[in-house]
Amino acid sequence: MPPLFISSVQNPRVKEVVRLRDRKGRDEQGRTVIDGPRELYLAMQAGVTVVEAYVCPELCRDAETEVTRRRLDETSAEIIHVTPTVFAKLAYGDRSEGVLGVVETPQRTLESWQLPPQPLIAVIEGVEKPGNIGAMFRSADAAGVQGVIVTGKGTDLFNPNTIRASLGTIFSLRVVESPVSVALAWLREHGFRMYAARVDAQKLYYETDLTGPTAIVLGSEAEGLSSDWHAPDIVPIKLPMLGLADSLNVSATAAVLFYEARRQRSSR
Repeated sequence: MPPLFISSVQNPRVKEVVRLRDRKGRDEQGRTVIDGPRELYLAMQAGVTVVEAYVCPELCRDAETEVTRRRLDETSAEIIHVTPTVFAKLAYGDRSEGVLGVVETPQRTLESWQLPPQPLIAVIEGVEKPGNIGAMFRSADAAGVQGVIVTGKGTDLFNPNTIRASLGTIFSLRVVESPVSVALAWLREHGFRMYAARVDAQKLYYETDLTGPTAIVLGSEAEGLSSDWHAPDIVPIKLPMLGLADSLNVSATAAVLFYEARRQRSSR
């Protein structure tokens, strides 16, 4: 059977995909949009369920897109061909690579995690900007962070811009959303040493031991970390700031801390 073909931007299915641009639509449908062949391919490799794939053959011009299209043929996703005009309506931002997927939003829990010995994980609290969240996932993936707990209010985890900024690594990483109280209880139960990045800390980040079971905790630039992370068993750490600014962008801070942990672990 040939793929369904849609040529009108008024098609009801097109309107349903457009609704996924907003968090309300994503929450109601339990789905999100992955726009771009690399991101979609990584999601499929991670086992994410693709419900529908919208393909514009005229825009599929490179080898990466063709690899993703072939991978889609191996799934149960419904393949729908569209015109360039319809694809422009569906695409998130200015992407025009010709393939877009509607996927089921992954549902993960802390109880399902299978972590290796001496794990390194990150905790992200209350970070709202999708670009920052996605950049933190990319750094976590590159530095070998084995899991990320997202907690607090305001984080739109599966915003299409977060997915794009992460280059799809949000799907290949162990990522779970959790209330602060549950995350703290889990970390303590599993014997994690917790280090919280705070501008008022006295200890510099390279003066700490980031080997062993370690959790690096980062908060938003505007609000910082909540009082839940001001506890005797949580060590505040900071980066030296030698200029006029008193802090770095949270994604830059995350990259420095993740790679310091990687450096220490590699030297051991």
